[in-house]
Amino acid sequence: MSKQAEVLVFDLGGVLVDWNGIDPLVRLSGGKLEREQARLFWINSPWVAKLDLGECEPREFAAAMTDTLQLGVDADAMLRQLSDWLAGAYPGARELLADLSTRFPLAALSNNNALHWDKIDREFGLLPHFRHTFASHLLHLRKPDAAVYQHVQQTLGVAPEAIAFFDDNIECVEAARAQGWQAFHTAGLPQVRAALQAQGWL
Repeated sequence: MSKQAEVLVFDLGGVLVDWNGIDPLVRLSGGKLEREQARLFWINSPWVAKLDLGECEPREFAAAMTDTLQLGVDADAMLRQLSDWLAGAYPGARELLADLSTRFPLAALSNNNALHWDKIDREFGLLPHFRHTFASHLLHLRKPDAAVYQHVQQTLGVAPEAIAFFDDNIECVEAARAQGWQAFHTAGLPQVRAALQAQGWL
C-alpha cells in the first residue's frame, strides 16, 4: 500500500471516458497500422501534439491526419469520426467520482482538444466532480512532457508523493513517476477501481 494520497488526478480518455482512437484507426488504415503503431500515433505524432496544445483547429488536424496516414477519407468525414470515437463516460464513472469527491479533492489531467472537450463538458456529466481541470489545449502543455506535471503540482499545492494519478498510457504514467507522483497504469474503469481498492482509497 502506498502513502495516503491527498489529491486524486485522473486522465479522461481510456480511464473514465470511452475513447477509442486505436482500433478504428487500424481499420481505417486498411491494415497498414498495427494496434501499437496506432496507439503511438496519438503519443508521438507532431500533428497530435499541435492539436493537444491548441495550435491547430480540429478540422485542420483531421485533414492532416488523413493525409499523413493516407486514410482515404476527406477532412469532414474524419472530423465526424473523431467525434464519434469519443463515445461517453464509462458506466459508473460519475458515481465513482461522486463517491471519491466526498473524501478527496479530484482533478482531471487530459491531453485534449476543443472538439472533444466541448463534448465532454456538454454531454458526459463528469467535469463538475473535479476541483481542478487541466486540459492540454487550454494550458498549452501536454503529457508526457515534464512541464505539465510541474504545473499541475504547483497549482494543487501539495507534495509530489501526495498526488495519485491514473492514466492508460504507460508513457504518461512513467513521466508522472519521474516527478515523484504515485502513478497507476489503468485502462478502463475496472482497473481504476482495482487500483483504488488496492491502495485502500475506495
